[in-house]
Amino acid sequence: MTGLATPWSTTLGLGVPIVAAPMGGVAGGRFAHAVSRAGALGLIGMGSAGSAAKLSAQLVEFESASRTEADASAEASALPFGIGLVHWGLDRDPELLDTALAAHPRLVSIGFAEDFAWVDRVHAVGALAATQVYTPAEAVQAADASVDVVVARGSEGGGHGDPRMGTLSLLDAVLDAIGGRATVLAAGGVSSGRSLAAVLAAGADGAWVGTALMASPEALTPDSARPVLLAATGDDTVNTSAADAALGLPWPERFPERVVRNAFVEEWADRVDELRGSGDELDGFRAEFTAANSAGDHRLVPVDAGEGVGLLRAVRPVGEILDEFARDASALLGRWR
Repeated sequence: MTGLATPWSTTLGLGVPIVAAPMGGVAGGRFAHAVSRAGALGLIGMGSAGSAAKLSAQLVEFESASRTEADASAEASALPFGIGLVHWGLDRDPELLDTALAAHPRLVSIGFAEDFAWVDRVHAVGALAATQVYTPAEAVQAADASVDVVVARGSEGGGHGDPRMGTLSLLDAVLDAIGGRATVLAAGGVSSGRSLAAVLAAGADGAWVGTALMASPEALTPDSARPVLLAATGDDTVNTSAADAALGLPWPERFPERVVRNAFVEEWADRVDELRGSGDELDGFRAEFTAANSAGDHRLVPVDAGEGVGLLRAVRPVGEILDEFARDASALLGRWR
């Protein structure tokens, strides 16, 4: 790993100032281990369908990956990692946060937080508390609640989010609003060493990276989704709540998901209210869609991806991708030293 560090990443012992986004259904234990092994911070992600049982299974995968390393030792087993949860998932399964904290992660991220009562519990086990924000006002609220890591997530990001502001403009505003009160990571469209250099030069303490790592063999990404990711370009993505409506998921309208367009999206992106309606034909379609989602059939179900998806051109190991990020960002930033 080419040396590239910020004061924050150095305190965590990271070789590159990157945190892998806790993408539900993608960021499992093996993935988190590979990211941390490569010098960044790997997160195990529990999306809106997460549960204590599912988290426990992925924690076992993380431990198993450590044990099977050729040099499995105290060094391997002591790799830092984090866990990412969805706020309303804690109400649905109260044991989810208990399970996360019992694993003694280095960082716990609670996304789409409606309150911050969980922060003290995270601090009590010696972990950093993180959350995503979409406006400078939300960043101030998080800092006031003693959140350690504020993720400024711009509209370019894949999956669920509030697409109000672009990444650089949001990062700039968040740094201005809470500069020095919390660690600030940039998320959304950080898909290469160039964009990593850009957010670091703008003042971010690090980057929160998702789409660029989705096609990696270590990820839980379904095999049917990888060809979609490799064929897509950034202008193929769109924000919509159509898939959530078809699946009956309780995502607020404020948080559509950025996905790669397909025939389903073209038909239903602007007809979300209709898709939430009733009737035998709609019920049958939603049952078909749910079955396809469970089977990982992305001929029908759209694939989450951010605007940087066009830079994904091959299935490559996480370590290779992160090494390229660090090497290219170092070269660019070094031009101005």
